Amino acid sequence: MKKKRPTNNASAFPLIVCTVFIAAAVSTGIALYSRQQDISNVRASVLSETDTSDQMLVLVNRTHRITEEYSGELVKLDCGKSVDSRIYPELQAMFDEMRSEGIYPIVNEGFRTKEDQEQMMEDQINAYIDEGYSRKKAEKLAKNIVAPVGSSEHELGIAVDIIADKNLSDNETVYNWLAKNAYKYGFIQRYPSNKTEITGIDYEPWHYRYVGKKAASEIYEQGVCLEEYLDEN
Repeated sequence: MKKKRPTNNASAFPLIVCTVFIAAAVSTGIALYSRQQDISNVRASVLSETDTSDQMLVLVNRTHRITEEYSGELVKLDCGKSVDSRIYPELQAMFDEMRSEGIYPIVNEGFRTKEDQEQMMEDQINAYIDEGYSRKKAEKLAKNIVAPVGSSEHELGIAVDIIADKNLSDNETVYNWLAKNAYKYGFIQRYPSNKTEITGIDYEPWHYRYVGKKAASEIYEQGVCLEEYLDEN
């Protein structure tokens, strides 16, 4: 994934709509969910190196690339972002709980296609070229902050970047709530500040990955990252 700090400006207005949509009452979640089924099936991916029956625990990073062996159905949110349909009910429930406590999150990023990831890399390369670097140097620098195709969790559709609707909340409040409560809904903070040497990714308080409630609770209680959890289990 691209290691950039999410922004929230005027151009992000559609994401506010996304907040309202996801935050609908859990009791109406099934109806909201069913109305999104016009989204076509998409080919996501799973690692050949990690042959697990639980696809929510698949490991994706720079040394564990994605292969074309995983199918998932996407749910498209009102903001235009999409997530794997299997994580949608818990994502909606989590947002609903946050809003009930006066905290207003928005989805800043969800599923990315292979083409999306390729474009992010090319955009970053061009940005460095514009700064005066050669193409070769720009490509090298870009790889430090943009995940190569096949190594971003966003390509699976089970990871989301969550920030605040700054008209109603602030990022720090959202991040603090998620750090303490996201595991209850099956989500983990994928890149903790004290695990950068293991994950290979700088601290990203906005990036949350779905692994299921059982695994999320164990990861939270043990204070480990996904790589450590999978090694231990």
